[in-house]
Amino acid sequence: MLHLELASLYFENPIGRLYAHADGYIIVDFKAGPRDRQAHQAFLTHLENLMKSRGWNKMIANQRLMAPYTEEERQWIKDQWLIVSHAIQKEMVAAVLLPEDVFARLAMSTMMQQAREGALVYCVFTDGEQAAAWLKAYTDKK
Repeated sequence: MLHLELASLYFENPIGRLYAHADGYIIVDFKAGPRDRQAHQAFLTHLENLMKSRGWNKMIANQRLMAPYTEEERQWIKDQWLIVSHAIQKEMVAAVLLPEDVFARLAMSTMMQQAREGALVYCVFTDGEQAAAWLKAYTDKK
């Protein structure tokens, strides 16, 4: 459960929805199906803009319905998006709800291990409430 009743929709396109949650984090809710490169990059740019405008660095990334990332997508996220976002924030904190697709899960694990070397602190979950509790606990200990 992601408690969307406490969140307002910020942006939506074929890739997914971005919500600003009342508790000070973003819910990144990915849709199922293939991704268009331009729509995917626009989606992540809107995520970056929302983080900047609110001064937030925390998110729940709901990837449960996501298809595996392509190699091109992984490279762009690692070489472009995370680097630009890291220049804006000292760190990004993500509670990740893992994809149901086994191949997507493996690809995501590899990419996140590489991202951990840079700007991303994350923990993986299968339950949205546990993910939200971890974000709160992470913030409280800072």
